[in-house]
Amino acid sequence: MSTSRLLEARDAFIAHHPETRSVVNGRDWGTLRVGDSGPAVVLIPGTLGRSDIFFQQMQALEGEARILALSYPGSGTLEEWSQDVAELTRQAGFETATILGSSLGGYLVQRAAADHPALFTRLVAANTLADPSKLTGIPPYSQDLDAAPIADLRGGFLNGLANWTAMGGLHAELAAFLIAEAEGRILEDEMRARLKALKLAQPLPAQSLPHEARFTIESDDDHLIPAPIRQEVRDALEPARAYVFAEGTHFPYLSRPEAYTALLREVLGLPVDSPWPEGRTTRL
Repeated sequence: MSTSRLLEARDAFIAHHPETRSVVNGRDWGTLRVGDSGPAVVLIPGTLGRSDIFFQQMQALEGEARILALSYPGSGTLEEWSQDVAELTRQAGFETATILGSSLGGYLVQRAAADHPALFTRLVAANTLADPSKLTGIPPYSQDLDAAPIADLRGGFLNGLANWTAMGGLHAELAAFLIAEAEGRILEDEMRARLKALKLAQPLPAQSLPHEARFTIESDDDHLIPAPIRQEVRDALEPARAYVFAEGTHFPYLSRPEAYTALLREVLGLPVDSPWPEGRTTRL
């Protein structure tokens, strides 16, 4: 899909499925609901994404699953967000749900599943980490996230994406999409809140979900999550299945949408002619 086609496809999706606002515990969340029947799943993006960043998965599963996708508020801690996500899930009418989060969202869903194991009965931690304390010396987390000019915080993302633009091909396509997010589609208070939530996050509680209800997603070429940190997540969760994209970047739901949807079908127990090989660790 070309640069313009990816953006056009997302915009066509949100024309029919606009994000709405939900205030929970005084915090203003973006919510997007798709599907009226089937297993329930909650999708939570990373720092550079709104609820609609999973649009290709939502389009594919609209007739087979009940989906709640979220955008972060402009305030609150990660621990407070865990409580908010549980309340939003209940408000959506989900008695139980699979919860999937990517990057920042991957850390949040680990917290939410540990806090609410009766509600979130399957956990999918994607392209994420198990210990955010290691971020404190890395920009932008090393900056004063309240006082630093927002242009500086956005600039860190934009500079990295400029390198992707120069690479051409798939990386350039993804860069154009993500630049639109970083340049202002994610509002200033939301950007600061996302960065602060991960920087200041508390250590994760132990998981009580059975191992067969835990899943991880990662990419061999993830430039933001190096191999040792990926291994830490697998060691911490001991997942039933570890899905590994040989080439997926940090954003495999955008770069490999069909394969991402296939693994989500597997996790949800939906019919699928899966391209993923058998095995506890499966690479595609």
